[in-house]
Formats: sequence, C-alpha cells, structure tokens
Amino acid sequence: MTDAFIYDAARTPRGKGRADGSLHEVTSLALSARLLNALKARNNLEGHAVEDVIWGNVTQVKEQGGCLARSAVLASDLDERIPGLSINRFCASGMEAVNLAANQIKGGAGQAYIAGGVEMMGRVAMGSDGAAIAVDPSLTMKSYFVPQGISADIIATEYGFSREEADALALESQRRAAQAWKEGRFDRSIVPVLDQNGLTILGRDEYMRPGTTAEDLAKLRPAFKEMGETMPGFDKVAMLKYPHLDHIDHIHHAGNSSGIVDGAAAVLIGDADFGKAHGLKPRARIRATAKIGTDPTIMLTGPVPVTEKILKDSGLSIGDIDLFEVNEAFAAVVLRFMQAFQVDPARVNVNGGAIAMGHPLGATGAIIIGTLLDELERQDKTMGLATLCIASGMGAATIIERV
Repeated sequence: MTDAFIYDAARTPRGKGRADGSLHEVTSLALSARLLNALKARNNLEGHAVEDVIWGNVTQVKEQGGCLARSAVLASDLDERIPGLSINRFCASGMEAVNLAANQIKGGAGQAYIAGGVEMMGRVAMGSDGAAIAVDPSLTMKSYFVPQGISADIIATEYGFSREEADALALESQRRAAQAWKEGRFDRSIVPVLDQNGLTILGRDEYMRPGTTAEDLAKLRPAFKEMGETMPGFDKVAMLKYPHLDHIDHIHHAGNSSGIVDGAAAVLIGDADFGKAHGLKPRARIRATAKIGTDPTIMLTGPVPVTEKILKDSGLSIGDIDLFEVNEAFAAVVLRFMQAFQVDPARVNVNGGAIAMGHPLGATGAIIIGTLLDELERQDKTMGLATLCIASGMGAATIIERV
C-alpha cells in the first residue's frame, strides 16, 4: 500500500468567537481561501497539483453551507480543476478530512490532497443548524441526549475527577500555551490573517488568559449545573441511563472548558512521487487512522476506545507513542485519557490546548495534527498520536511518524 506523507501544515491564529473578536468580520470563505493560498505559495502548487480539497466544518449553514470546500477553491488561487468536498464529523471534522485524504492516497486514488477545516463560531453559531440529535424527540429520547457540558460532568462523576483537578489542568494549559507562543513554537505553522491592504488583522491566538490563577477559576460558577438540575432536568435523564449514579458533580465552567473561537487549519498530504515531482521533503508519515462510535449520552469518552483501536490496528503500544495531542474539549476528557493509559502528563498537550487557545470545531482536528508534528520535530521525537472526543458519541485518532 502507498504511504501518505505530510508535507506541510498551517493554521490561522484563533480569534475570539464573538462580535469583538479580531476575526469577526472575516468570512469562513475568506479564511479558508487564505490558508489554501498559503499552502499553494509555500509549496509551489501550480496547476492541477492536488486531487481534491477535503474541508471539515460543523455548522454547515449560511456562509458555511453549500459545499464550502469547493467555494474556497474557487475563491483561492488554486486551479479551478481541483474539486472540493465538505465533510462533518462534528469536532473531528478537520482530523477526518486529513484521515480521509491519507487513506485515499494509500488506496491509490490520487497523489496529493489538501485537507483541513474551518469554523467561524462568532459568525455561524454552534447549533444553528438544528441537528436532529439535539432537537428531534424521537432521537433525543432514544439516545438519552444531554448537552455536552453535562456529558463532561458525567465523566467527572463516573471516573472521580474533582473540580480542583480540572482547574489544575486548565491552568497548566494556559501556562503551556503562553510559553509556546513566547518561545515561537508555533511560528512555522501560523499564517497571519491580513486585510485587503496587507495589514495584519490577527497574528497570534487571542483567546488565551495567561494571567489566570487558581483563585480566578475558583470564583467561576459551574456552567452546566442549572441546566442539569432544573428544567429540562438533564441530570435526571443521565441518571435514567446510568442508574448507579445518584447525582452529577458539576465541575466544568468557562475556565476549564474549551473556548469558542474562529479559526482554520490545512494539511498538505501526498505520496512519495508527489514530493519528488514538487521538490518537497516529507515531514511525517501518516501511520494509522481510526474512528469509532461510543455511548451517545456520556458522549465524550471516545478518545480512550479509539486509541485502543488505533494501537491494535497499527501493531503499536501506548509505550511506542512519544507525544499525545488530546483535544481539550473539557478538562475531564483529558483527565480520563491520562487515567486510562497512565500517560505522563508531560507528554500530553505539551503546548497547551483548546482550554487556553480555543476550539474552532471544524478546524481543531487539523490544528492538533499540525501542532503534534511541530512538537515532534522540536523535541526530535518519532511517534505521535492525536485524538478527539466527538459529539453524539464518537472518537477519532491519527498516528503520525516522523521521517
């Protein structure tokens, strides 16, 4: 089977996903085209250089609807003969785009792809697509649906994580992200967002709060306690599903949950012949990919079983992995991953994560693959695993190996 290599990875800085965020006036189309142009210029992609652009975005309505991938190709400087495919696997959309592209190459369906994603959460609100999993009673009742924040609190309750542990992880995410920016660890991947005059709109992640203290976090009210304990009473729904629980510990709040932000990321993937033809040196091999379905109520436990699956499929063990990127959707998700595999926290999310820098839904999967690659290179390590929890109960993972 043909190897699929990563030749380049880039992302925009993440802007606050609200009206006063620096990227609020930038459309999903413009941000996507900006990244496509950056990969084209950085890698001399003239003509019909790639087979397809596979682009993830979660809320596929309004400006993010209508096959945004193809629209982005047409808005960019890429050859118009390159098609586009928009996909949605919720929070893993950007990762699934990369995995799908890699597996197409491995199967012989084209020599190169651009894959990634975008989410402008300040312009197209999360949930505005009216997903059936959350609004159709015939499904919500069958699946014992609760909002994701309640799911995160169920994980904390089920596996015994305290608010103090969650807050400590959040503080460390802030510290690591600030250090990474200070030391220029993201420099290779960051593509600043410019206005039409070439002036910088945003050059670094703006959601970070590096001065946050434990005392600051202790003052925050649990974000999901009210919706859990009062009408519609999601805690009771959860306890119907899990009768061994007599309560839900509501430990998550704005400070130990992922931030709502705008952003995009892209990865250039190709086979060996593509690299030779374009004079490019591969940075990593995509060693394995995996996806899995899980319990839709607790919902966010997917990183554990999907990691077990990808390790089994690839013939690797947890000890073979040098570094991990586990999306910080909520603190309990990462705490559960480290608990399940007894992984040293120093090897997980080395440069901080979505608690500090934000989680642009359709882009995050591609972001953490790029971050993982950069860090493997910085530390001169070999093998890395990236994984995400996914809404409605799924998990996705990618293993990359430096070459």
